Parts: sequence; C-alpha cells; structure tokens
Amino acid sequence: MQTVTQIANEIVAREGGFVNDPDDPGGATNFGVTIHTMRRLGLDLTDDGKVDEQDVRVLTRDHAVAIFVEHYYRGPRIDRLPQALQASVFDMYVNAGANAVKILQQLLNAMRIDVVVDGAIGPQTIRASKQAMDAAPDHLVDAYGIARRNYYYDLADRRPQSRKFARRRDGGKGGWITRAEEFIAARYHLTDAQHRERTARWV
Repeated sequence: MQTVTQIANEIVAREGGFVNDPDDPGGATNFGVTIHTMRRLGLDLTDDGKVDEQDVRVLTRDHAVAIFVEHYYRGPRIDRLPQALQASVFDMYVNAGANAVKILQQLLNAMRIDVVVDGAIGPQTIRASKQAMDAAPDHLVDAYGIARRNYYYDLADRRPQSRKFARRRDGGKGGWITRAEEFIAARYHLTDAQHRERTARWV
C-alpha cells in the first residue's frame, strides 16, 4: 500500500513543472502548487516582501510534496476517508480543491446516504463514506473516478477555455480525462470513439 508521500510524489509528477497558462484560473503554477496557494500560505521564498511568479518558479519538488501532504491531504481530512478512496480524492483535491469532496458527497447522496454537499470532510461525510465502502467495496472507487471524469467533461462543456485540458488537439483524451481514468478500472475507461462522441459538440 502506498504512503501519502508516495501518492503526493505521483501527483507532482502528473502536474509537471512551471506553467502560467492564461486559460488556467490557477495562474502561475509549479509542480501543481498555484500562486494563489503560495500567497494564502505566505510563501515568500525569495524574501523580497511579496509572493509573486518568481516565488512560484523557485519552489522545489520536495516543498510541493510537503505542501500537498499538509494542506491538501491532512488539512482537509482526506486521511479520514476509507483508504481505497484517498489517492483519487487527494489527487483531485490538488486539481480542483473542495470540488473533489463535493463530488464524493454527491455520489453518497446518489447512493441514498444523506450528507450535506459542502465540500468539507466532517464526521458526517467520514461516516457516510465508510458506510458506502461497506455497501459497495468493489465499486465505490470506480464510481468516484467516473463521477470525477464527468465533472471534468461538464466543466469543459460550460467553459470553452478549459476544453484543451479535457481534449487534445487531435481530438483524443486530454490530461484531465486520462488523469481521472488512472483511478478507474480499465473496463470503465471510455474508448476513443466514446470520448470523441462526448466532445463532438465542442468547437
């Protein structure tokens, strides 16, 4: 079984190095850590009295891993969820913040386990997640991954600027979709034809 540090290292590898894509609301980002996160945490790494793009650029991989473990895993209490769910929820929390938890809460409600959809992992969500895992131990992780994939498609439906993250230039699966499917059993992966059909109306 992977440790949280191993999972965080895999997240950093998926995120890659420095980028500052104008279509990404996260802004300047390095190893998946955005400038907004660094400002929230007060990470003035260059000691010049401000947190700006240069601080993002000098962030190290090890520092990014530490930030994710402390503020995106332990902080939101992902460590209290069933073990099998943790890697996917953690990975999505880095990618989409509290929406990662909202998707889980919506899935729990769809399973007729009532929880408030507020994006926070409290006692109610912890209990409900364990109940859901007991009820569907062979399906819950896949169901969450599929719901996560649907979230990305729906986001790209609503926000044309995000479509390049869900669909490659050649029309194949983009990074968001392949990332979600890393946590889904292969039998539930969309075929290339299914993906192209799902995105056919995008311009």
